[in-house]
Amino acid sequence: MTGEFDVVRHPRARRTKLSFDPLTGRARLTLPPRASVERAVAWARGQQAWLARQRDAMPQPRPFVAGATIPVEGAELLVIHDAGASRLPVMAGGCLTVGGPADMVERRVAAWLKRRALAVLEEETNHYAARAGVSVARVGIGDPRGRWGSCAHDGTIRYSWRLILAPVEVRRATVAHEVAHRLHMDHSPAFHAAVERLFGRDPRPERTWLRTHGAALHWFGRSVSRGG
Repeated sequence: MTGEFDVVRHPRARRTKLSFDPLTGRARLTLPPRASVERAVAWARGQQAWLARQRDAMPQPRPFVAGATIPVEGAELLVIHDAGASRLPVMAGGCLTVGGPADMVERRVAAWLKRRALAVLEEETNHYAARAGVSVARVGIGDPRGRWGSCAHDGTIRYSWRLILAPVEVRRATVAHEVAHRLHMDHSPAFHAAVERLFGRDPRPERTWLRTHGAALHWFGRSVSRGG
């Protein structure tokens, strides 16, 4: 590791590569097994203009505080704090109203979003499972950095709760993708055909949206920048 970036030697790398993680603000320099670290670092230090552009394009923290707007199921919700209102957030009229102490707003909004995500994802998973004629053992949520969903051999499907912040069709395409793994535990042509059949059309636009905008979803609920 250097001050500017992490240095990683990868056994299958064929060339030196500099990449940037918009989730952490850290750059990574990946080297082939026999590449010179000194030369690679010197080359990477010459890419400061590129790194500066990546950092400038990083998403900004979007804390769950009063006055913030949060995308939920395709709509923008304005977070309102009303000390005398219910401590359980209430969604109505384009607003999410949270009662109780002001310093608890962020925690209560995050908990509400996760409950909402689990309920919606369970419903949509059951919908696609019925369409596919398969069973699902359990639906769970988490906050993984590297994937939006996973399907285990025992029939358990897990999702990132942050899918509730994505456009509706993006979330549904992800659900169809994971349910299709109950038919094919691979990414074969038969699997992709099953995804299209379940979703009702080619999901490539939704996959492109996640690749382009997915990192920004991880900045919701952050009060300060991490890393870098």
